[in-house]
Amino acid sequence: MEDQVILVDSNDNEVGIEGKLAAHCGGLLHRAVSVFVFDSNGRLLLQKRASAKYHSGGLWSNTCCGHPRPGEHQTSAARRRLREEMGIDCELLQVFSFTYRAAFDNQLIENEYDHVFFGKYDGDPMSNPEEVEGWAWMELDSLHQNMINNPAFYSAWFVACIEKVLTLRHVA
Repeated sequence: MEDQVILVDSNDNEVGIEGKLAAHCGGLLHRAVSVFVFDSNGRLLLQKRASAKYHSGGLWSNTCCGHPRPGEHQTSAARRRLREEMGIDCELLQVFSFTYRAAFDNQLIENEYDHVFFGKYDGDPMSNPEEVEGWAWMELDSLHQNMINNPAFYSAWFVACIEKVLTLRHVA
């Protein structure tokens, strides 16, 4: 059965449920989660999305992301995706939310109300190769400069929220 996403209005009020692919084909606003895990030195754990992903394959992104399932709280979804994609678990704190819209060459449209979580973890992930083809710990200042110089190497949502992440990094 196809994964379902939670459709929301511009204030994140639930307005329905839709299949994940249908929501992305129609550009419907839906709830999402993005996780940023930092180590004790303040470096951010990045993932390179698996090339086979339905969009943004092969691009670098934040530690993990995904969609809450119907009836699933955002925090639970964020921790679930962190375990599924990176094989790690840590406490997460929701830090901010934002919306963004991005159209891709394959006709899919991301239109998300994204809840952003920060966590701390020291160690190496055990990433799932179906989700992730690479990972790296990166200093935020170096990452920011690289994103400015090479935005096409990064996922759209990562580029859309990096300034806010940099502003709030002390929370992690």
